[in-house]
Amino acid sequence: MDPSPDSTPPPPPIQTQTRVPDWETSRTKHPKSKFSNPQTSSINFPKLTALKSHLWTGTYHTYPRRTLTLITITIIITILLALSLGLGIGLSKRKHSSQFLPLPSDKQSFTGDLTYYAPGLGACGVTSTANQDIVSVSHFLFDSVQVGTNPNTNPLCGLVLRAERFDDEEGVDGMRSVDLTVVDRCTGCAPTDLDVSLGVFSQLANPAQGRVTVTWAWLSPTPTPQ
Repeated sequence: MDPSPDSTPPPPPIQTQTRVPDWETSRTKHPKSKFSNPQTSSINFPKLTALKSHLWTGTYHTYPRRTLTLITITIIITILLALSLGLGIGLSKRKHSSQFLPLPSDKQSFTGDLTYYAPGLGACGVTSTANQDIVSVSHFLFDSVQVGTNPNTNPLCGLVLRAERFDDEEGVDGMRSVDLTVVDRCTGCAPTDLDVSLGVFSQLANPAQGRVTVTWAWLSPTPTPQ
């Protein structure tokens, strides 16, 4: 029985050879580097990845914000320290003004340091010399009774006080005293200190000592005529 035409096996495929150009062969042997096209490459570039990370996460904006925050905190701390220092100075001045001061209304004696200076035109508007019995009282005391802005009208100007001191160098006869008229304001004196002319200091102590302890008290409750 003859085989059916449908069962005839297909003829084998024709084997053909395709000549590959030399440039294609060269390309196959030496494939294009993956680094030549970073946009399509799956290679992870550290610098590029880090740059993308910074751009996406905003890390570059974090440093300026942190710096700005530190600067702001520093400024605030500086301001607070300045305010605290100013408040401390203010309270210190207020303490001096509110504490016990040797006012003329107080008849007791006071003890402080005695120094001398070269007098001239004083805060009371009076010009004095080194030979006169004058005194410059503490600015704490002077300012505490000041009324208005003119120091010439200060209630202490022209008042008289008596300063006395025992001079050890003179032995039993070493007690000395001198009456002094207020003509000036001493910015470097504590509330009970006195700053006098060289002539006055010489009556109470040896000028070579420069600074000694003195006891004094008010004599006149009202200013004396000048």
